[in-house]
Amino acid sequence: MPNVRQDGMDRRYLRRVELEEGQSPLPGGYPFSLPAVRELESLDFHERVTYIVGENGVGKSTLLEAIAAAWGFNPEGGTLNFNFATAETHSPLHRHIRLIRGTVRPKDGFFFRAESYYNVATTIDELDKEPRGGRIIDSYGGRSLHEQSHGEAFFATFMHRFGPNGLYILDEPEAALSPVRQLAMLTRIHELTRSGAQFIISTHSPLLMSYPDSRLYNLTAAGIQACRAEETEHYIVTREFLNHRERMLSQLLDGEDEAAGSRHEES
Repeated sequence: MPNVRQDGMDRRYLRRVELEEGQSPLPGGYPFSLPAVRELESLDFHERVTYIVGENGVGKSTLLEAIAAAWGFNPEGGTLNFNFATAETHSPLHRHIRLIRGTVRPKDGFFFRAESYYNVATTIDELDKEPRGGRIIDSYGGRSLHEQSHGEAFFATFMHRFGPNGLYILDEPEAALSPVRQLAMLTRIHELTRSGAQFIISTHSPLLMSYPDSRLYNLTAAGIQACRAEETEHYIVTREFLNHRERMLSQLLDGEDEAAGSRHEES
């Protein structure tokens, strides 16, 4: 069993997410029309790393946001102590799911959202203007996240703020990371999982989704399927492009040139 260690103990902080049973039918429209929501019954999480992947628009971020909000995180990201709200844009999905928690409680946690991390950095700076018992930024490396590039700020959080025995929910953390930094992040994930951390990660990166001791769910218009990283479209397209770059570029660009010429003639 991948979720039970050799000592026989289930160390997951978050075991499963389920749609609430016994409720009235789910509302129509967004986000309940998204494939990730429409086909969701339950998802079992791996003890160490669970990946949620899929094409844009299937509902990966919406599902991750709901899981984080149901756990108690700020929908815009941060620790459980962050309660700011730049804009009330999160979906009501968190009210329609149930989290099955483990018997062990995490000592730390963080919800990382690439798209709203600027707001987290701003909140830290604002709170540190009148620090209470120490500066928050010291646990992120000591340097304002706004004084760093996006990639540096992201990586500083992973390296300094994340620690052992924590639950970390990450939405597209690779957004500002170079390939080298993504590989370094894999090393950091390995260090933390060996120290009792659990990760749930939404990603488009074939590099980041390659951690071996993990479970991967692929979200498509047809539903949710468990698979290997090598079976995802992300991996297959990247591999084909790297192995057959000239041929693929020729197909992509020559086809676009022909279409542009046709549009020009018609005009």
